[in-house]
Amino acid sequence: MRITHACPACGATVAHDAIESLQVLDCPACRATLRIPEDAIVRSGSTPKLRHCLVCRSREFFVRKDFPQRVGLAIVVVGLAASCVAWAAHELVATFAILFATALLDLLLYLFMPECLNCYRCNARYRGDGVTADFGGFDLETHEKHRQAVARARQLGGPRPDAPAS
Repeated sequence: MRITHACPACGATVAHDAIESLQVLDCPACRATLRIPEDAIVRSGSTPKLRHCLVCRSREFFVRKDFPQRVGLAIVVVGLAASCVAWAAHELVATFAILFATALLDLLLYLFMPECLNCYRCNARYRGDGVTADFGGFDLETHEKHRQAVARARQLGGPRPDAPAS
């Protein structure tokens, strides 16, 4: 299993492979360490199962495609712009060919991109075989709960709720 997360101490993006065999997650930028609790990963059978987030200890995750959203948005914007140029040149066939090609590219990316597990609270991403098996898709209510908790903590000047538990 692989994790990519923001270091709670300095905010640097950190990635670790084979986390099921690690005892701590260390940040190469600031040298901060996070101890991995023994109950975080259950080793039943051949596939390790994640019980809670290694960074913030949350038990709420969602499954998503492991693809940068900005790249997907860029593909749509380029397809739209190109179809507008073709439309302005009165090329009706080219306009629709560009739109259909953009939609086909989007469909192919959706079908062939792997899935990853995302933590609602700290946005850590987990990748690997079977990591998404026990979790569902995005839930707006759960996301909003965590977003509002962070906003309230910032407003009150207290510790962030996505910081690791002591």
